[in-house]
Amino acid sequence: MLGSSLRRTCVVGAALTAMSCASGSPDDSPVDSTTTDAAAVGGALTAGSGGAGWLGSGGSGATGGSPSSSGDGGAGSSGGADGSGGSGTGDLSGGGPATEASGGGGTTHEPLTVWLSGDSTVAGGNTPCPRGWGRSLGSKFNEQVTVVNSAAGGRSVRTWRYQVSTTMGPDGECVLNEDQNGEPLSQERWTSMQASMKSGDYFFIQFGINDGASTCDRHVGLDQFKDEYASLAQAARDRGAQPVFLTPVSAIACSGGTAVGTRGEFVTATIDIGISEGVPVIDLHQRSIDLYNQLKFCPLPAGNTDVSATTGGAVGEFFCDDHTHFSDAGQLQIADLVMQGIKDLGLPLADLALRTQ
Repeated sequence: MLGSSLRRTCVVGAALTAMSCASGSPDDSPVDSTTTDAAAVGGALTAGSGGAGWLGSGGSGATGGSPSSSGDGGAGSSGGADGSGGSGTGDLSGGGPATEASGGGGTTHEPLTVWLSGDSTVAGGNTPCPRGWGRSLGSKFNEQVTVVNSAAGGRSVRTWRYQVSTTMGPDGECVLNEDQNGEPLSQERWTSMQASMKSGDYFFIQFGINDGASTCDRHVGLDQFKDEYASLAQAARDRGAQPVFLTPVSAIACSGGTAVGTRGEFVTATIDIGISEGVPVIDLHQRSIDLYNQLKFCPLPAGNTDVSATTGGAVGEFFCDDHTHFSDAGQLQIADLVMQGIKDLGLPLADLALRTQ
């Protein structure tokens, strides 16, 4: 069973001057040899030597920006029925599993699974691109960790979990399809994950890109978004697994020579629900903005105002045909940010990272 020794949530980000803590209870890419989409054996995510607090990513970067109302492709949306967009940073450290001894040589760990949920920025992706950061995460862990990537392009937190109609209900939320008993119909990916999740596992959750759509079936209001995160976290804990939230990775957007945030209120919502639920949060939004500034992606080359298939230079090599989706080179660097976030949180999972990481 998971212990409660880490049931304290702290947030530290590059844009924060102090740490605040609160107590709290379609992917059709070929299977990778280390990370599998919805079924493959891989490495794992890493939680490192930190304490129970968060370390921010440092550097410049704006948190927030205007929320993306569309999916993953162009201008914050993802082509076709799939999408992902946005930006923001900071990390939260909440409850961590106590089933694994921390640190030290000779420590024995039980085999575990890291379950991934999310949109196209997490999903394994297509060849040659786009590719999501979940594709390479497994390669960063030893043989005791299996990474199962169940992320799917174009999904909001609700369309990933449920079968959602295109009808907006009187409450302003998309109506869920129901069975003959009036119960919401779950997606097979979620049903299978719940059946297989066990004590000592981890459940990583990253949405907030497609959720900002104004129409169904993608639209998710901020309160409902937080309710879904709380419910997913509780489902993991009921099975002895440790939930971890990630703010939505940012798209590339420039204000002059500076990369700025793109995911708006969903960044804040993710951090807030992490604090209230005592769930560790990796602020991938801010970490990605800081990376874009470190790599000097702004201003975009040749006077461009957006990224396209013809964009050259470092930013063109990092992204795949638009400002949201990553090339293989890009997703590898985003996966490194996730790994560093896990280490900064001090999760026991970090002990299972390969020594080269």
